[in-house]
Amino acid sequence: MPADAAIDEPKPALSWALLPGILLSGSALFLFAWRHASVPVIVTGYGMLAAALVTAFLFDRRGLTREVSRDLLLIAIGMVIVSTVSVEADISWGNFFLLGFVLAAAVAVPYLVSRFVFRDYRIRFRWRGGWPWSRVQWGYLAVVLLLGWLILPFYFISSGVYLNWPAVTEPSEIARLFVGVNAVGTWDELFFILTVFVLFKRHFPTWQANILQTVIFVSFLWELGYQAWGPLLTIPFALLQGWIYSQTKSLPYVLTVHLLFDAIVFLVIVHARNPGSIPIFLL
Repeated sequence: MPADAAIDEPKPALSWALLPGILLSGSALFLFAWRHASVPVIVTGYGMLAAALVTAFLFDRRGLTREVSRDLLLIAIGMVIVSTVSVEADISWGNFFLLGFVLAAAVAVPYLVSRFVFRDYRIRFRWRGGWPWSRVQWGYLAVVLLLGWLILPFYFISSGVYLNWPAVTEPSEIARLFVGVNAVGTWDELFFILTVFVLFKRHFPTWQANILQTVIFVSFLWELGYQAWGPLLTIPFALLQGWIYSQTKSLPYVLTVHLLFDAIVFLVIVHARNPGSIPIFLL
């Protein structure tokens, strides 16, 4: 069956695939969000991930599911690659290139395995398409900028989470922060939406696939630095990104939304670390 047909066909709300899907998605809490708590936490995460893959394989063998083990394996490969390093914000030159390499591998390896080992097109990065954007889509971009300008300074400064990002004062540091924020934002869409969400959609209704990818997405963002009451922002954001992509099938659009949001994040961090340097915020 073509990859797109498997994505678009109706899925039942209750299926055998749900058990390994929940295990895999839930493992992200231990591998990313809570990984610094203790070694047993990390072991639990890898154990849940392994249990998800074994369960999916057994369900496929018994005919209870169809190729769910293959798709969960692709997601798991990316998650394991990301879990090999800390994704806490660190723009030192060494970590800048190390994290860039690891995140690139987390997207590239599942794609290459899908394309050249499984010989399919389950993962695609459609840079063209989805045009023209409607008035609603253009309006949503304006709303993103407005809400980001209103909410993000209050979140970062009042909660103190801006301290999770390094102090930036020198031009080279500010430039690295800008590149890093935008690079991670781009990677978020390539991995969490174009890889994780799309693969989950092959087996689950859109709303379930969206919740499963959101757990992984928000766990990653928590480790990155969006802590305190950050999930009140990151959970709706991740859900909206998945929903928007399911409606538009447009990578350029969801990427534009994310990078506009991240542009405000970058400005707020510089503003918080250097009071008065960017006098455009209310706080």
